[in-house]
Amino acid sequence: MERKDWKCFMVEKLKMPLVGGLVAVSALLLVFLGNPANMGVCIACFLRDTAGALGLHDAAAVQYLRPEIIGIIGGAFIMALVRKEFNPTGGSAPVTRFFLGFALMVGALIFLGCPIRMLLRIGGGDLNAIVGLVGFVAGILIGILFLNKGYSLKRSQRTAKSDGYVLPIAATVLLVILFAFPAILTFSTEGPGSMHADAWISLAVGLIIGAVGFISRLCFVAGIRDSVLFRNFSMLSAFIAIIVVVAIGNLILGNFKLGFEGQPIAHTDGLWNFLSMTLVGLCAVLLGGCPFRQVVLAGSGNSDSIVTVLGLIAGAAFAHNFGMASSAAGVTMNGQIGFVVLLVGVLAIAVFNTFFKKQTA
Repeated sequence: MERKDWKCFMVEKLKMPLVGGLVAVSALLLVFLGNPANMGVCIACFLRDTAGALGLHDAAAVQYLRPEIIGIIGGAFIMALVRKEFNPTGGSAPVTRFFLGFALMVGALIFLGCPIRMLLRIGGGDLNAIVGLVGFVAGILIGILFLNKGYSLKRSQRTAKSDGYVLPIAATVLLVILFAFPAILTFSTEGPGSMHADAWISLAVGLIIGAVGFISRLCFVAGIRDSVLFRNFSMLSAFIAIIVVVAIGNLILGNFKLGFEGQPIAHTDGLWNFLSMTLVGLCAVLLGGCPFRQVVLAGSGNSDSIVTVLGLIAGAAFAHNFGMASSAAGVTMNGQIGFVVLLVGVLAIAVFNTFFKKQTA
């Protein structure tokens, strides 16, 4: 192998571990500066808090307009423009995507975290998250079974450039409100919503993560999906890097706590940790990306992902307004009932778009 080829080979091999390491360091920094433990970066938690700040739910402990979300959207948008890859698309089964996003969020709030936070929790020593990881993998494998049988949603189409500007503009408006008119919003005075890093730092970190996420196409379902379907383990190396770097960082900072009991913002119900992340993994495969990937794509002009993000926000509001979200005390009965109903709906979508789509084409 020539020297130039060797350098390209090494850059390609190290790219995703470096991306994972950057996400891990960002999460550690945000926790050190005030974000809740094991929640330096969590798309589900941040969207839930933002929904609360906008008055979409009244759970007083989880209300804060998270600048990280605005930053991720902005970082992806800017990078798409810089790289001349801002090509808005949409029109792929919007109602279905909304529902899948809704269901994914409810699953994440039963588990208490999205796939990123699952990895951060593992890096913090939370063994409950390993149970969640097993469920997440199970959900992805179920989704792969449908993919192999032909599952797909309607193809996206090119849309007007103006469509792609809607979410970045909305995020900018929210940013102005956060800094100039905060009285309009609702903020937690206790609980996870009251714990946050400085808003400007959170915004800056979000911008970096969003830009890197766009360039690398980082997705927390693609690593497992691609390793199974294509024997491509590149993305999986980013996950491993996150866990390793976070574990080392927590050991240095004295935040590493190995065990099931007493973990921050977590419950010990193994069955529901498994089942809820199974739903998250399945929904993510059917959507074609995890919550982080959906936010990045939404920021870069993908209207399908914007609809999915709206579904995630609606799911967060619904879960808290109707007592479906878990807490450290465990999983609620409403959460269990909601899970069953949503799982049936998700499986129906998977079956219909795998075995019956040709009949309605």
